[in-house]
Amino acid sequence: MPLHPEIAKALATLPPPPAGPLDPPTMRAAEHAPAGDGLPQPADDVTVGDVPVRIYNAAAPRTLVYFHGGAFFLGSLDTHDHIARSLAKETGRRVVSVGYRLAPEHAFPAGLDDCYAVVRWAAANETVAIAGDSSGGNFVAAVAATAHDGGFDRISHQILYYPSLDLDFDEDRYPSLRENATGYGLETAGLKPFNAFYLASGADPADPKVSPIKRKNLTGLPPALIITGELDPLRDEGELYGRRLQEAAVDATVSRYAGAGHGFVQHFSWIPDYYRAFEETAAFLREDEDDK
Repeated sequence: MPLHPEIAKALATLPPPPAGPLDPPTMRAAEHAPAGDGLPQPADDVTVGDVPVRIYNAAAPRTLVYFHGGAFFLGSLDTHDHIARSLAKETGRRVVSVGYRLAPEHAFPAGLDDCYAVVRWAAANETVAIAGDSSGGNFVAAVAATAHDGGFDRISHQILYYPSLDLDFDEDRYPSLRENATGYGLETAGLKPFNAFYLASGADPADPKVSPIKRKNLTGLPPALIITGELDPLRDEGELYGRRLQEAAVDATVSRYAGAGHGFVQHFSWIPDYYRAFEETAAFLREDEDDK
């Protein structure tokens, strides 16, 4: 189906991208935090080691650790505050949002290391679920695999919203990179320069910790919910990850949202069709709770 009319209307108001090289500090300064009226307010801002985290529903008995998106060099606890609050509201869980270090000042594996450290902290006395959008979805998959390889078995679920799982941006690798290349917000031509900041340490896109879709054996990973957008260039890699999990006997659900481009949970969750992603997340986590 075509792009949702409310998304199309919003995209039509955006100015063209500035000419010249990308400038992360300037781009960060232009970011804003969408409103989330009526949602639970943060309980506390604390640090885990040197990593800032924001905790919601602090007294809840179960925990969800959330990694924000932003192509590894954008995003913050503030720009994605409404997502964390929506997750807290719909799941009823304690949500720990992670303010990991950003590229290019801190390239791979700094952000991944921060996310894993916070998960280890949050799961000291319980199992936890992990969730993330876009590059945060990359961290979800990489953290789940790192934990599995290290014998750390306290991650109960992985939830990925339109994840960026393959940092090899050959445009012929996935049909969605061609089909959704322009006109839907995130454009295929922007992927390589955006993610170059994260790879600036010399990271290899073939490394499964960099591109989790490259992992050969997905057996034993936590149950997964993968939410994709019909008109997202990254759609196919997220859906392939879901199929490969299923083939590895992992309980995995892939849910494609019609008329949605990349970033719809962050930018358009005020549209009821897309707010449903939080409700679907809650239902996915509740299925396991109901079985116990």
